[in-house]
Amino acid sequence: MKASEEESKQFDKALDTFIELYNNMEADDPLIHFTDDVVEQIEAAKQVYGEALVHEKINSIVREALSLVALTKDRQETESQG
Repeated sequence: MKASEEESKQFDKALDTFIELYNNMEADDPLIHFTDDVVEQIEAAKQVYGEALVHEKINSIVREALSLVALTKDRQETESQG
């Protein structure tokens, strides 16, 4: 059975609605909860420098901070063993 153009449009709309409902059901929990002032500064930086550069810089900073945490943990484990 072949659908008419109108039926096809209705199906497409229903499918889009279903996908939107599914996407809205899933909780979107961010990894990091920034304070409002930091969010404002990030948004301002994105306007000036562009989203890609700001994301790259934030990722670099977080990566560096987390590497220091890993180094500190390794050092503490070494000291407790020796």
